[in-house]
Amino acid sequence: MKKTLIIAIIVGLCFTACTPSLETRQETFQRMDAEIKANAKAYTTLQEATSTIGHRLTGSTNGAKAETYTYEKFKEYGFSDVAYQPFEVESWSRGELAVTIDAELIPAVTLGHSPVLVSLEGEIADIGNGLEVDYQNNPEAVKDKIALIYISILPDSQEGLSNLHRSEKTALALKYGAKGVIIFNSVDNGVLLTGTASVTGAMLDIPAVCISKEVGFALKEKLKVASVTATIEMTNNSDLINARNVVATLKGTSLPDEIIVIGGHLDSWDLATGAIDNGIGSFAVLDIARAFMANQLKPKRTVKFVMFMGEEQGLFGSRHMVDLAVESSQIEQIKYMFNLDMSGNPKGINAGGKIDDQSFYDQLNDDLNAIDTAFSGGFSNRSGLHSDHQPFMLEGVPILGVQSNLDRSIYGCYHADCDDFNLVNEQHITNTARFGSMMLYALANAEKLPATKMDSETTKQFMIDNDLKEKLIIGGDWRWKED
Repeated sequence: MKKTLIIAIIVGLCFTACTPSLETRQETFQRMDAEIKANAKAYTTLQEATSTIGHRLTGSTNGAKAETYTYEKFKEYGFSDVAYQPFEVESWSRGELAVTIDAELIPAVTLGHSPVLVSLEGEIADIGNGLEVDYQNNPEAVKDKIALIYISILPDSQEGLSNLHRSEKTALALKYGAKGVIIFNSVDNGVLLTGTASVTGAMLDIPAVCISKEVGFALKEKLKVASVTATIEMTNNSDLINARNVVATLKGTSLPDEIIVIGGHLDSWDLATGAIDNGIGSFAVLDIARAFMANQLKPKRTVKFVMFMGEEQGLFGSRHMVDLAVESSQIEQIKYMFNLDMSGNPKGINAGGKIDDQSFYDQLNDDLNAIDTAFSGGFSNRSGLHSDHQPFMLEGVPILGVQSNLDRSIYGCYHADCDDFNLVNEQHITNTARFGSMMLYALANAEKLPATKMDSETTKQFMIDNDLKEKLIIGGDWRWKED
């Protein structure tokens, strides 16, 4: 009896001493943080991709190379479930462009989805900010003319105006009869930007171009005293192409049917390498995926790490993913969408949707601040459009993002020929991977999620509260009938 008792005591002591205690969430965060700081790959993989692939235009040879590159990285990082999610869309790429104003050749860039062939001459009409209010006093102002529009809000504008996307401004110009659009930039030193001018991703009936801030403001002054004529000569290319989202899946342990999607768009425009838009987001997602595998994290919920293609040309990849989820009813399983688009050096959390438990985010902010005071812990409950969260949000899926703390000067190269790797700050993209990994793990492993899927009326009200109704109507995405 004594021998048996002694053996039992020894076994008990060994079990107590030899079984590791379960980590607290903060201990897991500390372990994750140490690993990422030691082994982060976001900066180096983005550097490699921008130097060996270049731009990542959807449907291009470069775009396909980027899809393959990230697929192979997911495999290298240890994911067994990696898949391409192919889709077919009408592609667009630029050809030649010549813009003259009063017979003077002006530096300009074609905006996406302009027609394949254009030879246009017309009088220019200054329509200010290009908002609905700018047309109301004179609805005929741009009829059969070329509309001149500022990309932002003019300094002398009335208070309280909400800006529109370049595509929405183009749609309004088309609605009021313009036969062409000239948008001028808001960035100094002659920077030209591209980007789609189509709200749907379909080809436009009229050409749209971008000119510099300096030329635009000078043209506004000239139009105050004289009529001005412009010519637009352009060729572009359009055809059906195949592109692929890249999806790596980490199956959840106890709640595998509940899915958290984290994604960033891999594609970019073609004027530069898309290092900021959206290399710093998509390659941070790639490193967050690496960190989950390197730290052997096994969250309760399934996590899908997604490299979206086609975002720049009309959210094609994310719309496709959501359409498939709706068709299969898997949309009910998607509990959150975490989007990183030109996001970096996070200082806080943005959570879109109807929040049921803000204390979840308050505690998460505190925990991340305890890891590093660079994460100051802000919180907001807002959302915009024109990124890959939009199709999910319109289905009522709660959205997660970060409050960025990047140098504002880098955004001057948005969609421009200066969006290259030299703009990327290694510490900032590493911080995105660090804090983004912890945010994702907290969500995927939560006892109870802080927000649930919104029903149709709640989604509608969230859109209204975020001043998105007009934008969605212009873009054809407002799905609610008016009373």
